[in-house]
Formats: sequence, C-alpha cells, structure tokens
Amino acid sequence: MSRKETNKLGGENYVMKQINRYIDSVFYSDDKILEEVLASIKENGMRSISVSPSTGKLLTMLVSISGAKNVLEIGALGGYSGICLSRGFGRDGKLTSLELVDDYAQLANQNLSKAGFENQVSYMVGPALHSLEKLVSENKRFDFFFIDGDKENYENYLNYCIQLAENGAIIICDNVLARGTVADEQAEPARHTEFMKKFNQTVANHEQLESILIPIGDGLTVSKVRK
Repeated sequence: MSRKETNKLGGENYVMKQINRYIDSVFYSDDKILEEVLASIKENGMRSISVSPSTGKLLTMLVSISGAKNVLEIGALGGYSGICLSRGFGRDGKLTSLELVDDYAQLANQNLSKAGFENQVSYMVGPALHSLEKLVSENKRFDFFFIDGDKENYENYLNYCIQLAENGAIIICDNVLARGTVADEQAEPARHTEFMKKFNQTVANHEQLESILIPIGDGLTVSKVRK
C-alpha cells in the first residue's frame, strides 16, 4: 500500500488514526454518561464530530490541573465536551457555552443536566462572534476556553478569548491537525487544512500566548495567556 493510499484510509492520516485508537484503548474506560451523549447525537441526526474520548479526558484533566472555575466553550454540539470540561471544575465552577443552532444547545443542556451540571451551565445561542462581542461589552472574564466551532473563524475566536481572558488563562483549540494533513504535504488536503496551518502559526508566534500543540484526537493547541 502506498503512502498516499494509506493517508486516505478512514479520511485521515492512517498512522494518526492508529495512534489515537491505541491511546483510547489504553487510557479510556467505559463511560455510560458520555456514551449516552454520543447515542443522543446520532438519534437526533447530528454529525458525529464530538471530541475523541482521550481528548475529552484531557480536557477534564486540564481544567482540573489549572484550577479553572469559569469556562467558556465555543461549539456545544450535543454536550460531550461540555460534560468533560465541567467534570474538571466539579461543583463550584461554571460553564458558558456558545452554540449557533438552538436544537443543539437544547440537547447539550439536556445532557449536561443528566450529568448533574444543570445549575452550572448556561447557553448563548446564535453566531458565536455576536455572543463574544456581548461578553466583551459586559466585561466578562474567564480562566479557561475551549474553541471547537467553525474553523474559518478560529483566529477571530482566539482574539476574543484573549480579550476575555484572565491573566494566566488557558485556551484550548481543537482540530488543529486537520486530520493530519497540516503535517503531510503528500496527503490529500482536508477542507480546513490551510486555515489550520495559518492558525497554528498565529498561535505559535502570538506575543500574548505561550503555546504547544498536542497530537491527540485531531490535535489540540494548548495556550497560556500572558497579559
């Protein structure tokens, strides 16, 4: 099998896919609540694009390790990542989730409620840029951010998050490897390959960020805000 053919298997880089399967098989345990979230997403005809199990576990760990208590999420889908983030801050934190589609926000809210976070999550429905502008105008501040919305606006989202960030806040961005295509010139480009290449350079060289890329799931940039 040629390298080019290998890269097309499963729609993403084959080696990357195998590594993630291995990580999930070793470090992820069955989770009834999260499995029910995935089932609800499928039942509602939504795309199965939640974060990977190990990515979700890493989100929980990063929120917990950082001590964050006020988390902002861009892109709720069915609530999978929202639950993972909320598990990191436990009973004394709060999640604000921005979601374009009202039906998605409603499903996410139902799933977060089932997971026990009904009084700790709030949703802002509509274009995320509008919601972010509102949060800035209200002088809101957050100590942890997770960006997993439309890729074309990632840089705009990043700039707003920096404005909303407490000093030392953490910003996580998902899908930055674009199925491995950002690192392999011979691979067939994904839809967002060029966006992610440019975005990764922006994050790496931003004067207010200290950043690294972690190759788990579809890739995460982890940044610490310096003000």
